[in-house]
Amino acid sequence: MKMKVLVAVALLCAPALSFAADKIVHFPFANAVAAATQSGKLDGSVKFYLAGTAPQGQVTVVKDDVSVNRKTNAFGKGDQKTCDWALQSALIALQDQAKAAGANAVVDIVSDYDSEYRDNANYECHVGFLMSGVIMKGKLAKVQP
Repeated sequence: MKMKVLVAVALLCAPALSFAADKIVHFPFANAVAAATQSGKLDGSVKFYLAGTAPQGQVTVVKDDVSVNRKTNAFGKGDQKTCDWALQSALIALQDQAKAAGANAVVDIVSDYDSEYRDNANYECHVGFLMSGVIMKGKLAKVQP
């Protein structure tokens, strides 16, 4: 009998889950970078600059148009927590690419999920019922004071 009740409840909930639409949210970029640096996920050797902000000094682009796509489990978790987690994962990948290319910065960073989102303070994240994700693109660069 318990199994029949569970199946009935699952069938009643299934339509609601299938209509769980993605939502687009924006959160502060600097907060996620600071948290990743403080936790040791980012080592500080590579700096990150959103489009609209520029580093001090001479900027030489080493590699144009790099992109990373990261997703994380969002089930039962807060939007900002999962989005910051996905962004931190993307930043780690960008840091690794920059180091491999001999760069010390990633500049002109934009969110690029379905269309390009430019903001000099926030990043864009797509949150669904099960997953949250970010797609970030930018340019690897050497910055000299």
